[in-house]
Amino acid sequence: MKIQKIIYWIATSLLTLLVLFSAGMYFFNHEEIIKAFEGLGYPTYIIYPLATLKLIGLAVILGNLGSKLKEWAYAGFFFNFVLAFFAHIMVGDGEQIGALMGLVFLLTSYFSGKKVRS
Repeated sequence: MKIQKIIYWIATSLLTLLVLFSAGMYFFNHEEIIKAFEGLGYPTYIIYPLATLKLIGLAVILGNLGSKLKEWAYAGFFFNFVLAFFAHIMVGDGEQIGALMGLVFLLTSYFSGKKVRS
């Protein structure tokens, strides 16, 4: 049980750092992110809302704000990472590793967290 807690917190911490870095880039390096979104074929008007939702999702997961809400936060991150991964694959820019790492951290956090809570 103790090892599961350690795995959960390591994965959740790495997920948190990755998402904070991503959201920070969206807010503070906006011009570069606009170019990236345009290159992926995504509309640029979703940059700020997506960054805000990432921060809210982290708050829900870290704050343990209800099991249903936490499930939705994990689901939102799952879809975000999967869509980002395939978007990078489709344009062939080789930048899919961040999304893949996020997916690994997310799934590890989710499933080890379920074991810790049971």
